[in-house]
Amino acid sequence: MYTEQDIWIVLTGTGTWFSRMIQYFTKAPLNHASIAFDSELCEVYSFGRKKANNPFDGGLVRENLRSPFFYNSECAVYRCRVRTEDYERMYNLVKEMMRNQDRYKYNLLGLLGILFRIHIDRDYAFFCSHFVATVLDRAGLRLVNKPCHLVTPEDFSNCPQLHEVYRGPLHGYLPPDSPASLPSSPAFAPVTTEGRGKFFRIGKTG
Repeated sequence: MYTEQDIWIVLTGTGTWFSRMIQYFTKAPLNHASIAFDSELCEVYSFGRKKANNPFDGGLVRENLRSPFFYNSECAVYRCRVRTEDYERMYNLVKEMMRNQDRYKYNLLGLLGILFRIHIDRDYAFFCSHFVATVLDRAGLRLVNKPCHLVTPEDFSNCPQLHEVYRGPLHGYLPPDSPASLPSSPAFAPVTTEGRGKFFRIGKTG
Protein backbone atom coordinates (compact mmCIF):
# COMPACT_ATOMS: atom_id res chain seq x y z
CA MET A 1 0.00 0.00 0.00
CA TYR A 2 1.41 3.39 -0.97
CA THR A 3 0.21 6.97 -0.83
CA GLU A 4 0.06 9.44 -3.69
CA GLN A 5 0.58 13.14 -4.24
CA ASP A 6 0.28 15.46 -7.20
CA ILE A 7 2.88 17.42 -9.06
CA TRP A 8 2.01 20.01 -11.66
CA ILE A 9 3.55 20.78 -15.03
CA VAL A 10 2.86 24.32 -16.21
CA LEU A 11 3.32 25.44 -19.80
CA THR A 12 3.22 29.16 -20.52
CA GLY A 13 3.41 31.47 -23.49
CA THR A 14 4.97 34.69 -22.31
CA GLY A 15 4.83 36.68 -25.53
CA THR A 16 8.41 37.96 -25.41
CA TRP A 17 10.43 38.15 -28.61
CA PHE A 18 12.53 35.24 -27.33
CA SER A 19 9.39 33.14 -26.83
CA ARG A 20 8.13 34.10 -30.29
CA MET A 21 11.47 33.11 -31.78
CA ILE A 22 11.22 29.65 -30.20
CA GLN A 23 7.62 29.40 -31.40
CA TYR A 24 8.81 30.05 -34.94
CA PHE A 25 10.80 26.81 -34.83
CA THR A 26 8.49 24.70 -32.64
CA LYS A 27 5.14 25.86 -34.06
CA ALA A 28 3.77 25.55 -30.51
CA PRO A 29 2.18 28.53 -28.68
CA LEU A 30 3.33 27.52 -25.18
CA ASN A 31 7.12 27.39 -25.12
CA HIS A 32 8.07 27.54 -21.45
CA ALA A 33 7.79 24.60 -19.03
CA SER A 34 7.89 24.67 -15.24
CA ILE A 35 7.33 22.16 -12.45
CA ALA A 36 5.17 23.01 -9.43
CA PHE A 37 4.67 21.20 -6.16
CA ASP A 38 1.26 22.60 -5.20
CA SER A 39 -2.03 23.14 -7.01
CA GLU A 40 -2.04 26.91 -6.34
CA LEU A 41 1.31 27.24 -8.12
CA CYS A 42 3.16 28.91 -5.27
CA GLU A 43 6.23 26.66 -5.49
CA VAL A 44 7.17 26.73 -9.15
CA TYR A 45 10.66 26.09 -10.54
CA SER A 46 12.25 26.24 -13.96
CA PHE A 47 15.18 27.54 -15.97
CA GLY A 48 14.60 31.01 -17.31
CA ARG A 49 15.92 34.53 -17.47
CA LYS A 50 17.00 36.26 -14.27
CA LYS A 51 16.73 39.82 -15.56
CA ALA A 52 13.82 41.27 -17.50
CA ASN A 53 16.01 43.04 -20.04
CA ASN A 54 18.46 40.21 -20.69
CA PRO A 55 17.14 36.89 -22.04
CA PHE A 56 20.71 35.57 -22.24
CA ASP A 57 21.31 35.80 -18.47
CA GLY A 58 19.40 32.77 -17.25
CA GLY A 59 19.54 29.92 -14.83
CA LEU A 60 17.63 28.02 -12.18
CA VAL A 61 14.86 30.18 -10.72
CA ARG A 62 11.87 29.94 -8.45
CA GLU A 63 9.15 31.61 -10.45
CA ASN A 64 6.49 33.96 -9.19
CA LEU A 65 3.58 33.38 -11.55
CA ARG A 66 1.77 36.29 -9.89
CA SER A 67 4.19 38.81 -11.36
CA PRO A 68 2.65 41.08 -14.03
CA PHE A 69 4.11 39.22 -16.98
CA PHE A 70 3.36 35.65 -15.98
CA TYR A 71 0.01 36.61 -14.48
CA ASN A 72 -1.33 37.57 -17.91
CA SER A 73 0.31 34.79 -19.89
CA GLU A 74 -1.53 32.03 -21.65
CA CYS A 75 -0.98 28.68 -19.98
CA ALA A 76 -1.83 25.02 -19.71
CA VAL A 77 -1.72 23.27 -16.33
CA TYR A 78 -1.24 19.52 -16.09
CA ARG A 79 -1.56 17.27 -13.07
CA CYS A 80 0.50 14.14 -12.55
CA ARG A 81 -0.28 11.78 -9.68
CA VAL A 82 2.85 10.12 -8.32
CA ARG A 83 3.86 8.06 -5.34
CA THR A 84 4.66 10.12 -2.27
CA GLU A 85 8.23 8.80 -2.24
CA ASP A 86 8.69 9.97 -5.85
CA TYR A 87 7.21 13.38 -5.00
CA GLU A 88 9.66 13.74 -2.13
CA ARG A 89 12.56 12.61 -4.32
CA MET A 90 11.76 15.29 -6.90
CA TYR A 91 11.16 17.97 -4.29
CA ASN A 92 14.40 17.22 -2.48
CA LEU A 93 16.33 17.24 -5.76
CA VAL A 94 15.00 20.68 -6.70
CA LYS A 95 15.68 22.03 -3.22
CA GLU A 96 19.25 20.74 -3.37
CA MET A 97 19.71 22.41 -6.74
CA MET A 98 18.30 25.64 -5.35
CA ARG A 99 20.85 25.55 -2.53
CA ASN A 100 23.50 25.67 -5.25
CA GLN A 101 21.50 27.97 -7.50
CA ASP A 102 24.41 30.09 -8.68
CA ARG A 103 26.10 27.03 -10.14
CA TYR A 104 23.41 26.48 -12.75
CA LYS A 105 23.19 28.23 -16.12
CA TYR A 106 20.65 28.38 -18.90
CA ASN A 107 21.64 26.08 -21.75
CA LEU A 108 20.87 28.28 -24.73
CA LEU A 109 23.00 26.08 -26.97
CA GLY A 110 20.90 23.13 -25.90
CA LEU A 111 17.90 24.67 -27.67
CA LEU A 112 19.89 24.57 -30.88
CA GLY A 113 20.64 20.94 -30.14
CA ILE A 114 16.91 20.16 -30.28
CA LEU A 115 16.73 21.47 -33.84
CA PHE A 116 19.53 19.13 -34.94
CA ARG A 117 18.69 16.33 -32.44
CA ILE A 118 22.11 16.39 -30.86
CA HIS A 119 23.15 16.70 -27.23
CA ILE A 120 25.12 19.86 -26.60
CA ASP A 121 26.48 19.04 -23.18
CA ARG A 122 27.34 21.75 -20.67
CA ASP A 123 27.94 21.09 -17.00
CA TYR A 124 25.16 22.40 -14.74
CA ALA A 125 23.26 23.82 -17.72
CA PHE A 126 19.63 23.19 -18.66
CA PHE A 127 16.79 24.78 -20.56
CA CYS A 128 13.26 24.71 -19.17
CA SER A 129 11.82 21.46 -20.52
CA HIS A 130 15.20 19.70 -20.18
CA PHE A 131 15.13 20.59 -16.46
CA VAL A 132 11.54 19.41 -15.93
CA ALA A 133 12.18 16.16 -17.78
CA THR A 134 15.37 15.58 -15.77
CA VAL A 135 13.62 16.09 -12.43
CA LEU A 136 10.95 13.58 -13.46
CA ASP A 137 13.55 11.15 -14.78
CA ARG A 138 15.56 11.23 -11.54
CA ALA A 139 12.43 9.95 -9.79
CA GLY A 140 12.07 7.17 -12.34
CA LEU A 141 9.29 8.89 -14.30
CA ARG A 142 9.99 8.87 -18.03
CA LEU A 143 6.85 10.60 -19.29
CA VAL A 144 8.23 11.41 -22.72
CA ASN A 145 9.88 8.78 -24.90
CA LYS A 146 12.90 10.96 -25.64
CA PRO A 147 16.22 11.71 -23.97
CA CYS A 148 15.73 14.55 -21.47
CA HIS A 149 17.87 16.93 -23.52
CA LEU A 150 15.49 16.59 -26.49
CA VAL A 151 12.22 17.12 -24.61
CA THR A 152 10.24 20.22 -25.57
CA PRO A 153 7.37 21.87 -23.67
CA GLU A 154 4.97 20.65 -26.37
CA ASP A 155 5.98 17.05 -25.60
CA PHE A 156 4.38 17.34 -22.16
CA SER A 157 1.07 18.41 -23.68
CA ASN A 158 1.00 15.13 -25.63
CA CYS A 159 1.87 12.95 -22.64
CA PRO A 160 -0.96 10.53 -21.66
CA GLN A 161 0.20 10.37 -18.03
CA LEU A 162 -0.48 14.08 -17.60
CA HIS A 163 -4.06 15.27 -17.06
CA GLU A 164 -4.83 18.73 -18.39
CA VAL A 165 -6.85 20.54 -15.72
CA TYR A 166 -6.80 24.04 -17.16
CA ARG A 167 -6.01 25.92 -20.35
CA GLY A 168 -6.38 29.66 -20.79
CA PRO A 169 -5.14 32.92 -19.25
CA LEU A 170 -2.99 32.21 -16.20
CA HIS A 171 -4.91 34.74 -14.11
CA GLY A 172 -7.99 32.57 -14.65
CA TYR A 173 -6.37 29.68 -12.82
CA LEU A 174 -4.65 31.40 -9.91
CA PRO A 175 -6.76 31.81 -6.76
CA PRO A 176 -7.99 35.39 -6.25
CA ASP A 177 -6.60 35.42 -2.70
CA SER A 178 -3.11 34.30 -3.70
CA PRO A 179 -0.42 34.96 -1.07
CA ALA A 180 1.36 38.27 -1.46
CA SER A 181 4.65 37.20 0.08
CA LEU A 182 6.11 35.23 -2.80
CA PRO A 183 9.63 35.20 -4.24
CA SER A 184 10.42 37.99 -6.68
CA SER A 185 10.71 37.16 -10.36
CA PRO A 186 11.42 39.09 -13.54
CA ALA A 187 8.61 41.41 -14.63
CA PHE A 188 8.11 41.43 -18.38
CA ALA A 189 5.62 43.20 -20.63
CA PRO A 190 2.30 41.42 -20.05
CA VAL A 191 0.34 39.66 -22.75
CA THR A 192 -3.18 41.09 -22.69
CA THR A 193 -5.89 38.45 -22.82
CA GLU A 194 -9.52 38.82 -21.85
CA GLY A 195 -11.72 36.26 -20.19
CA ARG A 196 -11.10 33.08 -18.29
CA GLY A 197 -10.03 29.77 -19.71
CA LYS A 198 -11.72 26.42 -19.67
CA PHE A 199 -11.41 24.07 -16.68
CA PHE A 200 -11.30 20.32 -16.99
CA ARG A 201 -12.55 18.49 -13.91
CA ILE A 202 -10.40 15.48 -13.12
CA GLY A 203 -11.66 12.93 -10.63
CA LYS A 204 -9.43 11.22 -8.11
CA THR A 205 -7.78 7.98 -9.10
CA GLY A 206 -6.14 5.21 -7.21
